[in-house]
Amino acid sequence: MNTVFIAGHARLPSGMAAQNMFETLTITAEIDRKYGVIVAASCTLATEHGRDFVQYLLRGYSLHDGIDEPIQTVKRHYMGKAGNAIVSALKDLHKQYELYLEKRKSASL
Repeated sequence: MNTVFIAGHARLPSGMAAQNMFETLTITAEIDRKYGVIVAASCTLATEHGRDFVQYLLRGYSLHDGIDEPIQTVKRHYMGKAGNAIVSALKDLHKQYELYLEKRKSASL
């Protein structure tokens, strides 16, 4: 298999529809192992449209290049209440990706 599945989490602000279902927002990503490119992404926003939009925003970015560019894309294009939670979940996802890379590197030594 050429991909890895990684999740990032963040607390949702109160008063959101998704917050009634979940305490946290989760962003999951299928990531190409060689290039770090996000092949597919999903999140726990309440609406299908919101989930699809987040996937559209994130697909194609390489986590090898860091997380700043995807974060700026979210800040420019997502104007919902969950914006800060999405950014926090992306940062956590990137942190989990870096931990995965460290594990993989130490396992190959």
